[in-house]
Amino acid sequence: MDSLIEQLKAMQEQIAALMERLQIASKAEEAARLEAQSAEAGFWDDAEEAQRIMQRIARLKAEVDKWQSIAQRIADGLELAQLGSDIQDDLSAEVAEIAQIVSKMALEAMLSGEYDRENAILSIHAGAGGTEACDWALMLERMYLRWIEQNGYKVEILDRTEGEEAGIKSVTMSVKGDFAYGYLRSEQGTHRLVRISPFDASARRHTSFAKVELWPDIETDIDVEINEKDLRIDVFRASGAGGQHVQKNETAIRITHLPTGIVVQCQNQRSQLQNRERAMQILKARLYDLERQAQMNELQALKGASVDASFGNQIRSYVLHPYQLVKDHRTNYEVGNAAAVLDGRLNDFMEQFLRARISEQS
Repeated sequence: MDSLIEQLKAMQEQIAALMERLQIASKAEEAARLEAQSAEAGFWDDAEEAQRIMQRIARLKAEVDKWQSIAQRIADGLELAQLGSDIQDDLSAEVAEIAQIVSKMALEAMLSGEYDRENAILSIHAGAGGTEACDWALMLERMYLRWIEQNGYKVEILDRTEGEEAGIKSVTMSVKGDFAYGYLRSEQGTHRLVRISPFDASARRHTSFAKVELWPDIETDIDVEINEKDLRIDVFRASGAGGQHVQKNETAIRITHLPTGIVVQCQNQRSQLQNRERAMQILKARLYDLERQAQMNELQALKGASVDASFGNQIRSYVLHPYQLVKDHRTNYEVGNAAAVLDGRLNDFMEQFLRARISEQS
């Protein structure tokens, strides 16, 4: 029983420290203040603002309730443990379950960035190398789709361009669910594949590259000013594998932001207007993230740190020949079972990235 008591006390201290770092008490006060505001006369006069506040209240209360609930559960378990050993077997099972919950919550506590809780927009682009690179981009698409499925997220393909012979040139998808952006932040950068090429008749070893980009898919309207004169909008017929799901008329939209050269495409919606609206949302997210990244780079430069803002950063290598190894070059975390990683088992890489990021900030 003493060991269970020690476990519970350690978890109690851990949860208390996390609640303090995440300012759970302050968030509870904010939720109470906003609830009082929502009861005032005229609150719904501005329906859009009122809806935004109600969403904020719901999110705050959910977060506060989750942390207070686990803190109370630990306190109850500790109280029972200190009463005696008659229920040790039942309490052991309860402590094991609590430990799993605390471990997951501690990981989610690392996702405390401004947009870590948001949905995500993820894009994969084949690098130089023709068919080989397009096939690697297709493998990455499958890897992320498997990860999305395994972790209970929802996905929507926004745009997809097939390769000329095999694979894909690019794909853009929306990943929906709590902390989608926070977890997937570990994936943005250049991914490198080394293998015997199935497209080489001489069975030589090839190295391929693909770039993964990520932006928060923010539900509320992003405050980014876009001058219509800075946009070139092209309309074209949606492409795909064929059949009833491919639009026969020109509904797909391509928007080019001339000052930055950013190009956004959307072709999955049923109408041209819907595709345009979704493409503009993505463009705003990308422009907002571009400005945020520029500010971060400027701050790092003032601190004296060396920052490489290019897209050439190789973050992870996937070696399939002459041995199997997946290695993350930022954390040095590696796994010998490359097939499992390519089948979507990315959580360990994500956790190592989050822990390294927390260590750098502390």
